Amino acid sequence: MAHLNFRTFVEALKADDDLVEINDPVDPHLEAAAITRLVCETDDKAPLFNNLIGTQNGLFRILGAPASLRASPKDRYGRLARHLALPPTASMREILDKMLSASSLPPVAPRIIESGPCKENVLLDGQFDLTTLPAPMIHQHDGGKYIQTYGMHIIQSPDGSWTNWSIARAMVHDKNHLAGLVIKPQHIWQIHQMWKKEGRDVPWALAFGVPPAAIMASSMPIPDGVSEAEYVGAIAGEPLELVKCDTNNLHVPATSEIVFEGTLSITEEVPEGPFGEMHGYVFPGDTHLWPKYKVDRITYRNNPILPMSACGRLTDETHTMIGSLAAAEIRKLCQNAGLPVTDAFAPFESQVTWVALRIDGAKLREMKTNSKEFSKKIGDLIFNAKAGYTIHRLVLVGDDIDVYNGKDVMWAFSTRCRPSLDETFYEDVAGFPLVPYMSHGNGPKTQGGKVVSDALMPAEYTTGRDWVPADFENSYPKELKEKVKGKWAQMGFRE
Repeated sequence: MAHLNFRTFVEALKADDDLVEINDPVDPHLEAAAITRLVCETDDKAPLFNNLIGTQNGLFRILGAPASLRASPKDRYGRLARHLALPPTASMREILDKMLSASSLPPVAPRIIESGPCKENVLLDGQFDLTTLPAPMIHQHDGGKYIQTYGMHIIQSPDGSWTNWSIARAMVHDKNHLAGLVIKPQHIWQIHQMWKKEGRDVPWALAFGVPPAAIMASSMPIPDGVSEAEYVGAIAGEPLELVKCDTNNLHVPATSEIVFEGTLSITEEVPEGPFGEMHGYVFPGDTHLWPKYKVDRITYRNNPILPMSACGRLTDETHTMIGSLAAAEIRKLCQNAGLPVTDAFAPFESQVTWVALRIDGAKLREMKTNSKEFSKKIGDLIFNAKAGYTIHRLVLVGDDIDVYNGKDVMWAFSTRCRPSLDETFYEDVAGFPLVPYMSHGNGPKTQGGKVVSDALMPAEYTTGRDWVPADFENSYPKELKEKVKGKWAQMGFRE
């Protein structure tokens, strides 16, 4: 099944006519990423580079834009849907509901098997040089070759009770080391701190081309202590098959395309960056010290595929997954707290720094609350939770607004939220340093800069809406609307 096997996922994209196979030689130095970046900005088909210049020992091909958008409104989220065994026409609401479904189901433990496709080939320490692999240079001002943009880090707490899967960028440092982000308070940082107290380097694996449902789960801010393997099993309704690493006691998905095995240092830090991140900026020369990953062994399946996200301006995997899945978890937190939130989504137009929350007006009025009280209740909950870490603005909108439609959200925000008076600011919560106005703007880099913007009109707290939108849906009689739509194509307009 495509959601449990990356290779089958690629075949599913091909069957959907959503794949372009490029068999001519392509340079991993900028060319592959340039093609992928244009795909992301035009919502075109996913590129599969079958003939990378510099391929060695069969390593590797590249699939670009694995979870970006499609152009057709009918299957706009088709690539994401294929990650979860949903039909390509699934809506974003259906995709996020599927991801949230696992939180209310019993966890399904993975099945450990003896071997799998990821063990078909092996390179021992001394048999590989990361600097000579066709790792992609993604933006010309990046600090190095970012081989890790869509792989899955696997680490485990020292007592073995918590195995965490996560996505965090990493670039090639030298022949057998990577440098990558380990940002507080992310789960990879939390477990890194546990091993630091033990005085031992962290056993680590990095798996590329993992089951698509697994990469979705590793992008989601699920609660501390929850192991993604069991979460994926609950989503899939069956155990995920894992195999043991050769050099440590970690387990990786058996069908992974490529696996790096090694350790994450608790003492050594090396320069990393800059990198063109999810918010669409590169700051040349912006380099920081981060922990060093040592690669001791590489295992991989025949003719392997490395998935690559060419991050930047809209729309790529960092938006469709990181923002969307944070919003889904925020929706669940609000509903579990008894708040009248029916939907939550991170508008792509905000570079997924916002989440719009759709409020049930009838239930809101039952609360007998007001804007300041309600905004603070939501802000206190979300901005102190892991799910709200990457989000800097919460926009509260009425039940007439479709939060999955950026034009709707912007209309409500621009016309219903009075600056300052309808906003509640937070400067004492954790901020996300990758947002440019945090890392390169005014104020602390890792604290504050967050706001709840109330785009609910005063009447929505008391009597209900006292206006009618001036749009096609609400400004004309039903018979006239049907007549116009019925003659639309005949008049020469696009259907």
